[in-house]
Amino acid sequence: MPRLISLNARKAAHAQQTDQIPVMLATIRHIELPEPVYLSSDNTERITDEPLVYGTRHQGHTYLFVQMGAVWPDDQRGSAPKSTLVFENVTPDMAKPLRAVLSPASVDLTIVMAETPDVIEARYLNLKGTLGTWDASAISLDVGRETFANEPCPSRRVTKACFPGVFR
Repeated sequence: MPRLISLNARKAAHAQQTDQIPVMLATIRHIELPEPVYLSSDNTERITDEPLVYGTRHQGHTYLFVQMGAVWPDDQRGSAPKSTLVFENVTPDMAKPLRAVLSPASVDLTIVMAETPDVIEARYLNLKGTLGTWDASAISLDVGRETFANEPCPSRRVTKACFPGVFR
């Protein structure tokens, strides 16, 4: 099914030159985090002067700017959307949470334009972190939906106690 986006976003995507910038907003949730982490791929506005912090305000939340590269989620027929977030210029202590977490984080990705951050161009909810890798300069986080092929069918084991009609 095609995704509907605004006319301004389509014009910006097909223009040779434009001052309209698409912004990826990521909301990361995990049971070990006290509150969600809000990250933005664009320094739309100055949030504070001391310390100097830039970010994007979207629907009442402040998304902090980090140097983040993102592959937009794909809409392939027959496969779940998947995306890759790459956080650049990292410090050694930024990889510690990735090493300590055993369960996947939940990630919501929202794509907006920098001039109109409250108009949602695309939204991908409840993506799960599937793979986290890191090196000295970048942290890469793969997120996606679980495919239905991973669901067991039938959900229970076929035993005499559960399915007596099979064993007559």
